[in-house]
Amino acid sequence: MPKPAKAKIDPRAAQADRVNGKFPVIRQGLHFLKQKWHKLTFFVFLFLIMAFLVDASISTMYDYWDVGSNSWFDRFRGDGEQFQRGAATVAQDQFGDQFLTVKYLKQGWKPSESMWFYNITQGSDLLPYDFFIALEKPGTSEPFRSNENMNFYRYLIQKPTRGNPDGLPVGFVKDTHYGKDYLGFTCAACHTSQLNYNGTGIRIDGGPSGADMDSFLEDLSKALSTTLNAKEKDKDAYARFVKNVMGRGNYASENDVAEDLKTFSQRMAMYNVVNRSATRYGYSRLDAFGRIYNRVLEHILSGEQLKEVLDDLASSGKLTQAEAEVILGKEVSSVLSGEQRDHIVEHVAQLLPRKAQLELRNQIFNPPNAPVSYPFLWDIPQHDYVQWNGIAANAGLGPIGRNAGEAIGVFANLDWSEKPGFSLSSLISGQGFKAQHISFRSSINVHNLRRIEDKLKSLKSPQWPGEILGQIDQKRRARGEALFANYCASCHAEIDRDDPHRRIVAHFSSVKDIGTDPKMAENGINYSGLSGILRNQYVSAGPGNVLINERAPVASLLTKATLSVVATPSGDKNFVRRAFDWADDLLAAFFSNDIKASMKEGNYAPDTTAEPFKSLLSYKARSLNGIWATAPYLHNGSVPTLYDLLLPKKQPGDPDNGEYRPSEFQVGSRQFEPDKVGLKSSGYTGFTFRTNLPGNSNAGHEFGTRDRKMPDGTIEPALTHEQRLDLLEYLKSL
Repeated sequence: MPKPAKAKIDPRAAQADRVNGKFPVIRQGLHFLKQKWHKLTFFVFLFLIMAFLVDASISTMYDYWDVGSNSWFDRFRGDGEQFQRGAATVAQDQFGDQFLTVKYLKQGWKPSESMWFYNITQGSDLLPYDFFIALEKPGTSEPFRSNENMNFYRYLIQKPTRGNPDGLPVGFVKDTHYGKDYLGFTCAACHTSQLNYNGTGIRIDGGPSGADMDSFLEDLSKALSTTLNAKEKDKDAYARFVKNVMGRGNYASENDVAEDLKTFSQRMAMYNVVNRSATRYGYSRLDAFGRIYNRVLEHILSGEQLKEVLDDLASSGKLTQAEAEVILGKEVSSVLSGEQRDHIVEHVAQLLPRKAQLELRNQIFNPPNAPVSYPFLWDIPQHDYVQWNGIAANAGLGPIGRNAGEAIGVFANLDWSEKPGFSLSSLISGQGFKAQHISFRSSINVHNLRRIEDKLKSLKSPQWPGEILGQIDQKRRARGEALFANYCASCHAEIDRDDPHRRIVAHFSSVKDIGTDPKMAENGINYSGLSGILRNQYVSAGPGNVLINERAPVASLLTKATLSVVATPSGDKNFVRRAFDWADDLLAAFFSNDIKASMKEGNYAPDTTAEPFKSLLSYKARSLNGIWATAPYLHNGSVPTLYDLLLPKKQPGDPDNGEYRPSEFQVGSRQFEPDKVGLKSSGYTGFTFRTNLPGNSNAGHEFGTRDRKMPDGTIEPALTHEQRLDLLEYLKSL
């Protein structure tokens, strides 16, 4: 009789039985976990949420603790209005300006909110922070960052405060990226202004800056290169710089200081070569888009395309093949790393004369030669489209993408690299399922950018301070209101600044119709660049998706690059915080943004399949609340006062004894002129604004300045002198 088969025993089960038999506590614990795992998971999740909320609450309290003083305890002594938000005063400067006290107007922000706006980092990393603190003006021992020097560039100087212990100017901040401290810009550097009158400085949160960033960056580059060369030419100055940097405790050796000094000196020098403009900007203006475009083109340029450019220059005799090979290096990846770009910059500077450098620049970049006034920020989140030419829609991810582009322009670290496989970020940015993807990691703090945009929702336009500038003539104002309705209201909608539900629909007019300087709008649709690592991806444009070819419109490249940056979580945070902030930002952008996609309003050429960015050949008219505080006027800052804007541009055949817009005037003074509603434009030596230069035309927007034939055949008469004064009085009241 056959023996019965032995049952197969699972050794893992047998081991479990032995453990359970010997250790009943373990058996009971396992049983409990099986029965209660869902409750445990719930409580763990609840604990994490509570921990995050507590952390967020403490962080928010810390962020808004600074009320403009240098004490922890002043936060308990009211809202801090007495500290004037940390503003420093000026006895007298190079243009004769002076202010001994600072007055803030009621714009919906408390002092702690203004201070937060001034000091909140967006991920801008211009140069090592310790360098900026230790750097001296060339040929002197005066700190480059001294109040006198910063005021010269028209940055608003500050006293040391709790959130700004080194007393940096408004909009200058310490940013930390992968453990290293950098000096960077915040939004406030370009979007906070001041007007001076009778010794009082009127600070305007969200107002257009009067800064000359172009000259600041050029002089900063000179200071860096002078310090670098001082190692051989002025050893005392060099030793002083190294000692001051080392004394801050962030550098391990003098050699590390020297290496960074060389790197950032070369970066700044090449940045200024790339972005040199034949039309100087002066105060109150910047071609921000031109410079943002160029930073995007620099970082999307692939190794293969750079090789083709260098080979073309070699074949045309602009440089030798040997020089091209040295510049490119032995091994170059498709996505150029920061070290590879520094290598290229170093060898371009060493090997190529200035003419050859400019040839290389012209092959890759576009000249940023259309400077415009810094926009004012009140009501920006309530707009459907923003920027002078309406390039940025405010729907969906638009606001975060717009702000990410701005951060790219002000020297965010762009740690873009090629990675194996795909990621959720690469799928969101449209790279698809591929064997490799581009990681768009950067120093850009997308979470802070969204917080800034949210904070701007509560910022209100400034109202005319009659107690400082003189009361508004109510009779003239009433007559001016009727004139505004006839001459202005069809393009410039009136809104209630106190309405929390206000929406602003921008009105667009084609460049041909409005007649103002076309340079900025034309650059927006005509500029193109090598697509590099973005090639063969798709980007959404007006009529639909557009394939990015080897050379593509820069507007499409900027849109794609900023979307990719926004879709990529920060590498500077721990995993939990990174994931939460990333998901929160994207979900909030899509579901909490009240602005929805819509058609542009106005009289302009629409986008078509043949010309997908055609609508950018137009300029935006917005509501004029607070317009009195935003001189100079027109998009390019070519008219110094509102009164001048109501005058015609002198044309051939016009009588010499008429009133016309000034063809040349001075810029730089903050001294306000209430009668003309604008800034002092004569009687001192500042930056001379010449309206006959490319990009500087003061023509156009001449409604009411001359008799005008209307569509129905009637004649709209030009404003008289008295009517101009009436309209001016009404504009003060907006």
